[in-house]
Amino acid sequence: QVQLQESGPGLVKPSQPLSLTCTVSGGSILTNSIYWSWIRQSPGKGLEWVGTIGYRGDTYYSPSLESRTSISRDTSKNQFTLQLTSVTPEDTAVYYCYGTLFGVNYWGQGTQVTVSS
Repeated sequence: QVQLQESGPGLVKPSQPLSLTCTVSGGSILTNSIYWSWIRQSPGKGLEWVGTIGYRGDTYYSPSLESRTSISRDTSKNQFTLQLTSVTPEDTAVYYCYGTLFGVNYWGQGTQVTVSS
């Protein structure tokens, strides 16, 4: 059973960078055809896709966030990481990591990130 766990700071100051890590267990992040993603949900808003990293290391980002977003992976730790620069209060959200393999999604439980001074 693939399991994902997000980790990172719960509170970030405006203009600072945000870094969140997703640790995968029960499966390899290099599994053929799997894609690993970040999504977020803000108060009063729907789910917003942030970005994806594929099993080959290819990356895809939301056009609205692309200039501030980077997703990388550490294969030795079976983790992938979201970095978001210059955060504002509008980046306050619950952030989820998930994996998609042949239409099946594996979800983390989510982590609250609040941007506030």
